[in-house]
Formats: sequence, structure tokens, C-alpha cells
Amino acid sequence: MQTLICGSLAFDTIMVFQDQFKNHILPDKIHALSVAFYVPEMRREFGGTAGNIAYNLQLLEGSPLIMATVGEDFASYHHWLEQNKLNVTHVKTIPNSFTAQAFITTDIDDNQITAFHPGAMIDSHQNSVLDATNVSLAIIAPDGRDGMFLHARECYEAKIPFLFDPGQGLPMFSGEELLQFIEMADYLAVNDYESQIIQDKTGLSLAQLALKVKALIVTLGGSGSHIYADDQRFDIPCVKADQIVDPTGCGDAYRAGLVYGIAQGWDWLTCGRLASTMGAIKIASRGGQNHSPSRADIEAIYTQALVNETGMTEPSLVENSLV
Repeated sequence: MQTLICGSLAFDTIMVFQDQFKNHILPDKIHALSVAFYVPEMRREFGGTAGNIAYNLQLLEGSPLIMATVGEDFASYHHWLEQNKLNVTHVKTIPNSFTAQAFITTDIDDNQITAFHPGAMIDSHQNSVLDATNVSLAIIAPDGRDGMFLHARECYEAKIPFLFDPGQGLPMFSGEELLQFIEMADYLAVNDYESQIIQDKTGLSLAQLALKVKALIVTLGGSGSHIYADDQRFDIPCVKADQIVDPTGCGDAYRAGLVYGIAQGWDWLTCGRLASTMGAIKIASRGGQNHSPSRADIEAIYTQALVNETGMTEPSLVENSLV
């Protein structure tokens, strides 16, 4: 059975300005801003929520099935997905459009100025969950507004359990609309900042939100994560990374580990530990899809982190059906 990943496929163009923005933006001229930054360093990455989650799930030898809409400029990304043996059956090209893309300029203090073009992503409702077969689990990740509503409703009506991951799409929805998603979802995953936005918009506390789903997952960056499930809170420690290079896509890597564990029927501590392991592996590489550990590598990092955490071993991931 497959895990359906509904979300965006996007190009990330990242440029580095070797100075500080504040040295070139005059406060008394902010109302008439006209400024150019010389950026000799630039790179283009494959990204988007669906692409990043699927890539990481494939590293675990899961069965990701991407559902997304892209533009006529998608050829290089399409080749990359096929090269990594990712199923592109439900990647739909929208004529006369660009693939979603972000243009990010970063200064030497890691301040960022970003322009985002949604492109074909806003037509994600042209895909239907009902066209996918052999799906046992789904993720509704940031995508076009209409598509997120449609795919959540289709999963719910087809009785396909799904993880709602609103992410950067949160500003598109009112509190009432977010509650509609949560009422249909089986799982809800947010970072700490997003959890506060949801609480503010819905008027519900984390404890109240947790009662509406089988599990509420809140990631806390370097402080680990919390999983609220089975009337308790599981505290998942952060796995130490070899080096901290780029946090882009770490949340998506975490979600890939999480849904892999859910699909395997693992307990929440094991799901969370694997998710944290995937995040730690990703942060040591630039971009969302440039790391390439084998599954044996992932298992070794997981096991070592478990030994470091507990001081003792427990059944390995092999015995938890990772292989």
C-alpha cells in the first residue's frame, strides 16, 4: 500500500548577498524603496512540501505517491524524481503556467527576503484523491487552498486516514476552516509557532486540539518534539546532527519518518524517534533533497541516538519491520 502525499512541488532559487541588508536600506526612504543586491552566489534546489516528504520517505524505502500540479518548466525536476524512483503518476502539468517557486536572498546575518510565486500550485484542485489507488495513508501538506480542501474532504469520505500539515498555508484559513480540517484529519502536525497560531485562530488549547485527533505532533526545532496521543504527551528528544548546515526541509524530513512509522503501526516513541532522526540527517546538507543516506545508515543513526538517550539498547528498527 502507498502513502499519498498531497502538496507542492517547487523550485527554490537561493541567492547570497555578501553584506547586511540594513546597510543598503535607508529607514527614511522605506516608503519609496528601490534597491538592488549584487548576488554572485546562487543555487537552485528542488523543493516543495510534497517533493521533500516523498524524497525522504523513499530513502526509508516507503511507498510515496506524489499528488501535485506543476508548470511547463518542470522537466528537470521530473527527471530528478524519476531518477530517484519516485512515482509521478499524479503529477499534473498545468498548461501556460510555471511550477511554484521561491526566490530567496539571504544576507551574511541570515536575514532573508523572499518572493514566492505559486504558479501551477493554485490549480492543485485539478487532481483528485479518488484517482489514486492502493492508498492506505495520506498527507495534506501546504498546497493550493482549493486543493487542500478538496483532498482533505476526499480522504475523509473515502475513509483514508490522513495527516493534516498546514505549515505555510495557515494564513489562508480562518479558525472555523482549520477546525473543519482537524475534524476530518486523523493526525495534525505543526511546529511550535504554528501551534500557537492554530490555538489563537480556533480558540482551543493544545489539550483540546489533541482530543480531536489520534495524535497531535508539535515540533520544537533543536528542543525535539512533543506527540500528544493516547491521553498523554510523549517527549521526543532531538537527535544530534553531524553538523548544522541548512534547516530547509527539516520539517518535511521529520514528517516522512513520522508517516513511515504510522504506516508500520509503530508506537509513538518509535515514530517520533525515527522522525527526529530524519530531521537530523537532513539538516547536515543544503537544500531539501541533497542528502542520500542508505536505509542502513538511517538505522545506524537511529540506534546510536537511542543508545545515547537511554544508555541501553532496545529492539532495533530491523525488528520493528524497517526492512
